[in-house]
Amino acid sequence: MAGELADTCAQSALDAFELRFYEGGVQVRRSLRVSWNACFERVDPVRAFRWSKGGGSYAGWHWSATTAGHVGYESWLERDRLILLDADPDVKGIASQPFWLHWHDGSRKRRHAPDYFVRLADGRGRVVDVRASDQMDETTADAFEATERACRAVGWEFVRVGAPDPVLMANMRWLSRYRRSRCGRRPEVAERLVSIFREPSPLLAGAARAGDLLLVLPVLFHLLWIRTLVTDVTSQLLAADSLVQTVRGE
Repeated sequence: MAGELADTCAQSALDAFELRFYEGGVQVRRSLRVSWNACFERVDPVRAFRWSKGGGSYAGWHWSATTAGHVGYESWLERDRLILLDADPDVKGIASQPFWLHWHDGSRKRRHAPDYFVRLADGRGRVVDVRASDQMDETTADAFEATERACRAVGWEFVRVGAPDPVLMANMRWLSRYRRSRCGRRPEVAERLVSIFREPSPLLAGAARAGDLLLVLPVLFHLLWIRTLVTDVTSQLLAADSLVQTVRGE
């Protein structure tokens, strides 16, 4: 009975929600039922990013190594989340402000544009909204709850994320400077680093064994970004004595 009820709710949601998004350069509006399988990881943003002079938010564009293109953000919090998504090997596509979600809440028409749509390696979709806990209000919570219902109806994940751990974020901001593939275009250096770090070794000592630090360190940081090499980025800031090693089993 519970399964039948869940199926009924999902079928109802497919028609209760509509998506408005760009297709072929024009905005189209269709029911969730017929539009859920669009390639939302490739669509243009449905609205312009807001730059407010003297305001508290900062909009911009992040060049994504995952998409090989720019993805927009409207705050430092969103920018940080983009960096984490870009570094996630399970993420294969990212689009910002991918669609307007339209629905009726029983008393009035509502709409919400999620911050990001993410395509995962297994083909599933994930909708991401970025909002710090102290910035949540009833209207926002209702919008997120409706978005989660819509996502659940089509098998997408929905996550609301806030401020990341400061140590993790500081490390990932640093490594993101080396996300471009050109930082790893010294294959002979990369091979030496992988060989050296098959046994855990301090970052700087291992890099010095591979050659000139000015040439080696960008490659080392790129290998950490793409996770060919790994180190603890959650409990301490990257430093000369950070233990680095290859991924287990490789």
